[in-house]
Amino acid sequence: QVQLVESGGGLVQAGGSLRLSCAASGRIFSISTMNWFRQAPGKQRELVAAITQGGSTNYADAVRGRFTISRDNAKNTVYLQMNNLEPADTAVYYCNARVATTFTRYDEYWGQGTQVTVSS
Repeated sequence: QVQLVESGGGLVQAGGSLRLSCAASGRIFSISTMNWFRQAPGKQRELVAAITQGGSTNYADAVRGRFTISRDNAKNTVYLQMNNLEPADTAVYYCNARVATTFTRYDEYWGQGTQVTVSS
């Protein structure tokens, strides 16, 4: 079994910064894409940022230029550095990863979520 554990959420004023971390543990052969999603109250879950095993990144238009996704493959950990936060960034942030538990089998896993609240 694989677990994703997020940390780093909290309450911050508009214009502030937070850094989220997500560590994967368990029976891991390799991890391909790692992603951050978020879900605000009354809204659908949306992709915020993605990073491949090789380090290629992709961002939602709403966060491009303010958020940076990175990963440490040796630690099976993905990070999300969030700068210049806005009240619209308030949401529960979820880590997601596509994990190989054997040489040929990949499954998708989710973290439990971490709350980010940005006050105006």
